[in-house]
Amino acid sequence: SSGINAEYGTCAKDRNVATNKDFYFALANTIMDKLVGKWIRTQQSYHKQNVKRVYYLSLEFMMGRTLSNTMINLMLEGACDEALYQLGLDIEELESEEPDAGLGNGGLGRLAACFLDSLATLGYPAYGYGIRYEHGLFNQAIVNCNQIEKPDSWLTYGNPWEKARPEYTIPVKFYGRTQRTGDKVEWVDYKTVIAMPYDTPIPGYKNNTVNTVRLWSAKSPKDFDLSYFNHGNYIEAVLDRNIAENISRVLYPNDNFFEGKELRLKQEYFMVAATLVDIIRRFKVNKTTTPESKEELYADFPDKVAIQLNDTHPSLAVPELMRILLDEEGLTWDSAWKVCKGTFAYTNHTILPEALERWPVSMIEHVLPRHLEIIYLINHFHLEEVKAKFPGDDDKLRRMSIIEEQGEKRINMAYLSVVSCHAVNGVAAIHSGLLITSLFKDFYELYPGKFQNKTNGITPRRWLVLCNPSLSHLITEKIGDEWPTQLYQLEKLKEFVKDKTFLQEIFKTKQENKRRLAQYVADTYGITLNTGSMFDIQVKRIHEYKRQTLNLLHVITLYNRIKSNPNAEFVPRTVFFGGKAAPGYQTAKQTVSLICHVANVINNDPIVGDKLKVVFLANYRCSLAEIIMPAADLSEQISLAGTEASGTGNMKFMLNGGLTIGTLDGANVEMAEEMGMDNIFIFGMKVEDVSKLWNEGYDTRRYLARLPELQLALSQLRTGFFNPAEPHKFHDFAENLISNDRFCVIADYEAYIKCQEEVSELYMDWIKWTGKCLHNIASAGKFSSDRTIKEYADEIWDIQPVHVDLNPPKE
Repeated sequence: SSGINAEYGTCAKDRNVATNKDFYFALANTIMDKLVGKWIRTQQSYHKQNVKRVYYLSLEFMMGRTLSNTMINLMLEGACDEALYQLGLDIEELESEEPDAGLGNGGLGRLAACFLDSLATLGYPAYGYGIRYEHGLFNQAIVNCNQIEKPDSWLTYGNPWEKARPEYTIPVKFYGRTQRTGDKVEWVDYKTVIAMPYDTPIPGYKNNTVNTVRLWSAKSPKDFDLSYFNHGNYIEAVLDRNIAENISRVLYPNDNFFEGKELRLKQEYFMVAATLVDIIRRFKVNKTTTPESKEELYADFPDKVAIQLNDTHPSLAVPELMRILLDEEGLTWDSAWKVCKGTFAYTNHTILPEALERWPVSMIEHVLPRHLEIIYLINHFHLEEVKAKFPGDDDKLRRMSIIEEQGEKRINMAYLSVVSCHAVNGVAAIHSGLLITSLFKDFYELYPGKFQNKTNGITPRRWLVLCNPSLSHLITEKIGDEWPTQLYQLEKLKEFVKDKTFLQEIFKTKQENKRRLAQYVADTYGITLNTGSMFDIQVKRIHEYKRQTLNLLHVITLYNRIKSNPNAEFVPRTVFFGGKAAPGYQTAKQTVSLICHVANVINNDPIVGDKLKVVFLANYRCSLAEIIMPAADLSEQISLAGTEASGTGNMKFMLNGGLTIGTLDGANVEMAEEMGMDNIFIFGMKVEDVSKLWNEGYDTRRYLARLPELQLALSQLRTGFFNPAEPHKFHDFAENLISNDRFCVIADYEAYIKCQEEVSELYMDWIKWTGKCLHNIASAGKFSSDRTIKEYADEIWDIQPVHVDLNPPKE
């Protein structure tokens, strides 16, 4: 407590006027002090041992809150609890003062955060690189059943976990033109923006490793445009600095959708340009001998540096490294290309065509003139290779070109990445299979050895130890305390699936977690929930392919059944939805609105009572997920087969003893494989069935004709049954579902309803249900991000863990 006492002094406040926020900062600063020694020592170890490092480049990091995670990883919870107790403070109140660092949209950004935790826990020399957005993902409010976006000003009170590094600022260039002098190419007449790094420590779990995530912030160059001064426009000159600094102002809020805006292109280039200067500086510092030539200097670059591209968002790193090696370091094309290929690897996150980055050539030419030239050269040599392997196949040449010629000329960044990287991976077995049979089929024929699978995982520290202490305690009592870093040890729990006493404790823990979520709902929305009801939960970004609408149609069907037969047996449910809709995605926003309207009708119908309740959990984010995941009875993973690359929420529910209802899509396939089909509710079309349906011609009316309950639900939407005040609001929404059902909601409805009936039946037998819950937990070992990261390290990056010794870093 002396440390905390000393720290709230730095708030320049006296104990009597200090608020919970002040005490939160005091505690955070105290813990930061404990981290710094290990942080310095870790970096020293990497430098001394001159190891190969991995750089994880991502435009998104969904870090959530840092306080609890850091206390757990540093084994400080006990000490902090005690100290705060002596000061008369409540740790949970202080924790709730911390805003989420929501610098991401969903799965891709959260995956990056889980990976950082695993990299540090396994002791790998790793760095995360991204952008320090001043505003992260918007805060969502629901007003009159509509989503309203509010800016997320997470930095308003400062961030105690970051350390600014002004000594490592880096200039980044934009615009201008290229100029040739003999063999030399120069980029001239460019504008400059300064990249300022902010470092956040990433501590491993109960070890001495503390890695770094470095986020870049845009600053205007000191010497702003002199032409202003020549005209005496000093004020304008200062105000104009905002233009440069806008680059790191805000995260683009699209998930699985490409919006080709110039500011987004500048964000992508800003991040990779600053990062590569940093990587090369660190590479050169570690050089012990003076090489004969630049070729020799860079020959072992791939032996010291691995760069992972988290989707194509950082793929401009490829032409940028080529530019540096060619124009600044004077390497030949062949040497530079060999360095690039040996360094970069690419992770694909989706096969949805609307999500793929395809930048207009005209925009790249304007913003990054030299990079366009380099991309054209990469494409030229690539197509020569295709010609050599498939002579005379002009259609293949057209299909495989990095430059798309139909309509406005565009650069296909996924193709650029596949051509330039030594490894390409999908994020679940089914997804990686689809990459080589569909999206990258031609490329697989050209480079069969390049494609891999790396099934996603989640960190069991945040997603069980931190968010579900009571279940963690139960597990540790049974199988010891090594499981958080050796998650396969959960298999030992399988011997207790028939142990009624243990099942009772598991059940009790689930009830406790349901009460906690119910309390949150009561405090936030004034809705009283029946914790004896099944908690049926779908939380994820709102997207047509994720099919929140299918879930809602089930809810409406249940409602109609209760209304038509109020005295029938009914297994009570509380159905929770949560997730943000991208601000420009009208259908998704309508979905949110519809859920809220349906909830209002059902929750206020006295005939329904507490048999059925519907809750929309506004502003879904990491810290809310930490309350939701432990409380779920049923996890909804109902995307159309072949559309969800992996999913990771599915794994969080499984690890916390929720049962899954889902399609054979993404990682659901591997979850079913691990736990056995008896312990998961699988329904609906498989990938092959979906292809067959479209090939034969999908007509929704053929289904509707024999599904009166679905007809009724759709007519209720069409006629405004749930929203009589504006009866036409969802007319087009319903019509579109019938005439243009891209994600086969209607085709899968019947199988989904039948499967939900099986779920209800099982829920009535708490012993059988809880046995399956335990079986889920015991089968979750594969889905630790530690396993995923070890596979990347061994099969893509070729890096080794580094043991960090804790001699005090006084030397």
